[in-house]
Amino acid sequence: MKLTLPDADAYLMVSESAHSADMYYATGFLAHDSFIYLNSKNEKLLISDMELGRAKKESRVKDVLPTSGFGIMEKLRALKDIDAAYNGMMVEFLRLENIKRIAVPYNFPVYLADIMRREGIDVIPVKSPFRSMREVKNENEIKAIEKAQRAGEKALAEAISAIRNATIGNGVLWHNNAPLTSEEIKSIIETSLLSGGFEAPDTIVACGRGSADPHWQGEGELHAGEQIVIDFVPRSKKERYYSDMTRTVVRGTPSDEIKDMYSAVREAQEAAISRIKAGISGNEVHNIVCDVLEARGYETARGKTGVFTEGFIHSTGHGVGLDIHEGPNLSESGKELKEGSVVTVEPGLYYKKIGGVRLEDVVVVTASGCKNLTMFEKNLVLE
Repeated sequence: MKLTLPDADAYLMVSESAHSADMYYATGFLAHDSFIYLNSKNEKLLISDMELGRAKKESRVKDVLPTSGFGIMEKLRALKDIDAAYNGMMVEFLRLENIKRIAVPYNFPVYLADIMRREGIDVIPVKSPFRSMREVKNENEIKAIEKAQRAGEKALAEAISAIRNATIGNGVLWHNNAPLTSEEIKSIIETSLLSGGFEAPDTIVACGRGSADPHWQGEGELHAGEQIVIDFVPRSKKERYYSDMTRTVVRGTPSDEIKDMYSAVREAQEAAISRIKAGISGNEVHNIVCDVLEARGYETARGKTGVFTEGFIHSTGHGVGLDIHEGPNLSESGKELKEGSVVTVEPGLYYKKIGGVRLEDVVVVTASGCKNLTMFEKNLVLE
């Protein structure tokens, strides 16, 4: 993977890859302990001896070096401090590579940068070159996202089945002689995902007025006639790629306000999806959604300043991949979409006295339009 670094000899990352999407993208190696990635004339990994064999088998980087080759244990015995030993080893590694000017990501540890500067190495923080590369997915990445989406839809189908089959008593949904709760629906989703090798952090099952907060996770009893916003991000534990989906449903009879909000959100989403293709900007897509919602009589945050808490209060969508939120964005600042980008389309409306309504699909941008990876039905009322 060749990087263009006009003002530096190389690009350096020091991180684990379980939580650093850039490190995983660059190396293809999943580890919970930090290791070193260097991209200069070629790519190299510097990794603990314990992980050496696995890294050589699993990483896409072919040149994998052991920390023992740079005297890590000798330095530890002399310095009596693992951090000092590791830092000294890293500086030695860079000197042997003849690195004098090194580019690092914005989140590179300050103390490491200070150490390298004291040793005569120029350290230049730069915007990660991998972020823009990750905006365009290859065929395997798209397949991984679609796989996560299918698993998410299976889990959602099980959750919605429980809501649909619930009985109604005293305005509350009942299941197995007990009130059906947000927590139970989350458990159904998470159990289904785990059984297939998937996971989803921070699942939202938000009922009623509380759903006016788009990221309220929800709690307690689910009520008849009130909207239930279900939003979660399924991810394969193996491939590491996310998808993202939201549906809003009602068991019982929704209010006219909720029905009108749902109709407007669905119309806005459909209008946006119909126009997405390579070359259109994220800003244009966002404006399409705002145009539809405003024509239906709802306020949007477009062009507003200050605090805006009701109506359409967020952007239309975002890229999805190794991170839940990555580029490109469908927002007022959204730039031109490229073929192969994968983005969410998730308009929503939120009112404190009513609650929220949101729909979300994931689409792949193509030269002539987009491919919707989301196949799940959109029915507000569960019969």
